[in-house]
Amino acid sequence: KALLVSSLYGLSERELEAALLDRLSFRRFVGLGLEEAVPDHTVLNRFRNELVRLGLFDRLFAELDRQLEQAGVILKRGAMLDATGLEAASAPPGRGAAGAADPEAGFAKRTGKPGAVYGYKAHVGVDEGSGLIRTVIATPGNVNDTTPADGLIRGDERAVMADAAYHTHARQARLAAAGVKARLMRRANKHHPELPPRLKRYNRLIARRRAAVETTFATLKNRMQFTRIRYRGLVKAAAQITLCAIAFNLRRWAAIAG
Repeated sequence: KALLVSSLYGLSERELEAALLDRLSFRRFVGLGLEEAVPDHTVLNRFRNELVRLGLFDRLFAELDRQLEQAGVILKRGAMLDATGLEAASAPPGRGAAGAADPEAGFAKRTGKPGAVYGYKAHVGVDEGSGLIRTVIATPGNVNDTTPADGLIRGDERAVMADAAYHTHARQARLAAAGVKARLMRRANKHHPELPPRLKRYNRLIARRRAAVETTFATLKNRMQFTRIRYRGLVKAAAQITLCAIAFNLRRWAAIAG
């Protein structure tokens, strides 16, 4: 519960320790009485590392997904695929102390902005309508969005929506063979540098439907303050991303139920 609080409010272990000492609502949620000692940041850090070592974050995410499905809040009418970049805890190579850079992080171009982000990517499949995260994959920042995309598709959704970075003829054919509508935006290429009006309209219709995935990222980054990875290495980065997805889904479930 303490780790969930840290993800919901974007707190480090040190900040979480201070918050548990200071805020009665946090103590009540975690289950600490007024006279009970608060675990210090080293205990919280060791506990998180043990969960990472045992691979329990993926199991916790799967269990929450099972409960969400049992509660009937997952709609399955469409999956919206997208990814967002997250800064690494350490400075990029050449900007910090020698050997301080995270060897498993990578550079990713900023979307709609100049420059690049050094760190990781969170790839998600979001349930259309409910806004719940159904799948989540972490990769270094330099991995193309389309590479892990098939792992974001559950197969029980009626449609898959994504921008042009996710479109391949092979993926479209696989989805069609599985009876899933492939709503993947198209892009121009060297043989067809200008999209015909029909495909431009097709893209606009998909963009309108998949725009809701931006609300997911806005909540993660603005409300939950999840803008950077606090730990070195892909395994720990994946654990942090998965925990944030768990916290997001609990928050979203509460909003749906309320």
